[in-house]
Amino acid sequence: MQISFKIDNFISSFFTHRPKSLLADDFTKYDAELNSRINGKSVLVIGGAGTIGSSYIKAILKFKIKKLVVVDINENGLTELVRDLRSSLEYAVPSDFITYPVNFGDNVFEKIFKYHGPFEIVANFAAHKHVRSEKDVFSIEAMIENNVLRARKLLDLLLKFPPEHFFCVSTDKAANPVNIMGASKKLMEELIMSYSDRLPIKTARFANVAFSNGSLPLGFLERMSKLQPWSCPLGIRRFFVSPQESGELCLIASIMGESGDIFFPKLDENRDMIPFDQIAIDLLETMGFTPDICQTEDEAKHKSLLINDSSTTYPIYFFNSDTSGEKSFEEFYTEKEILDNDSFINLGVVKNSNKMDIAEIDSIFSQLRTLFDSGNITKSAIVAILKVYLPNFEHIETGKGLDSKM
Repeated sequence: MQISFKIDNFISSFFTHRPKSLLADDFTKYDAELNSRINGKSVLVIGGAGTIGSSYIKAILKFKIKKLVVVDINENGLTELVRDLRSSLEYAVPSDFITYPVNFGDNVFEKIFKYHGPFEIVANFAAHKHVRSEKDVFSIEAMIENNVLRARKLLDLLLKFPPEHFFCVSTDKAANPVNIMGASKKLMEELIMSYSDRLPIKTARFANVAFSNGSLPLGFLERMSKLQPWSCPLGIRRFFVSPQESGELCLIASIMGESGDIFFPKLDENRDMIPFDQIAIDLLETMGFTPDICQTEDEAKHKSLLINDSSTTYPIYFFNSDTSGEKSFEEFYTEKEILDNDSFINLGVVKNSNKMDIAEIDSIFSQLRTLFDSGNITKSAIVAILKVYLPNFEHIETGKGLDSKM
């Protein structure tokens, strides 16, 4: 099979329905301020090898920064990031540019930070982002450790060497969370907001990033490259932005926001929320195939063995979602949050979020660590602690996870 397919064109036509970036007008409006606040600065990006982190780097390299240090545990991802940046004329890569395959929770990270600092701009994208990370107590502990507990250590380090701008990415799943990943990011929001009177902290909740690493749409392409069948849930709708828009959104939030701001894209539920099953069909048809809808996973797997260069159909199995923590739609803010929809053209901002006291944050951390160290940990016990401090957390438990599906 030879398939001609351009991801950017597909995203524009079927995901975003936008001929230009959602953030183009805001970049024009704030061009002078962005240049003034970014040019000549030293920048640290944590988690910079992922889709959003690398897109943020590409957005900030449209300006003229002095230094760029990138940290990520994904060594191969960092290698590809460097090759990508070095192979393009689009980006103003500074002469002082270095990447480190390091976990930002490790002691060596603090040595790197102190050696290369001070940094005027720090952005953290290191996170567990998948609902499927809610597998068992071990994966949940690792997710909370990464999304919340390590962030505390980073914040305390930044207090000693405060940047002009600090950004820590959140998720739309933090608004009225129904899964532990979303609850962990909501707790992360509470943590960083408790420091917002001492550090210039901003964050963003935003839509799914089209064809991001580990996403279902990118998984479709991976499956096709291996002549494997597709599998897709029915009735699950999501907002989407392009990888470019994800980086630009985070850049504007990190540089133009006020401390304590939570940014989100202005998207319309009726126009911009798209079901995954529609994406799957559009993608297959764009690639020149008619969907061959199968009734079971086994049927789809057996039909995939028949795919050859003359095939005009492609096997796909649609199923009703029944996994823990799965929300049929997403939202960017709750009814109780105060919104600023006027400062930016295509971005809204949650303002003046109620802040937990740092003592309350410490109490949550103490309870979680005690539970993790007890040797008698259960998923329900983790959920119970989180629900005490996150009253909007309504966990959906079905006893099933995404790793059990094709």
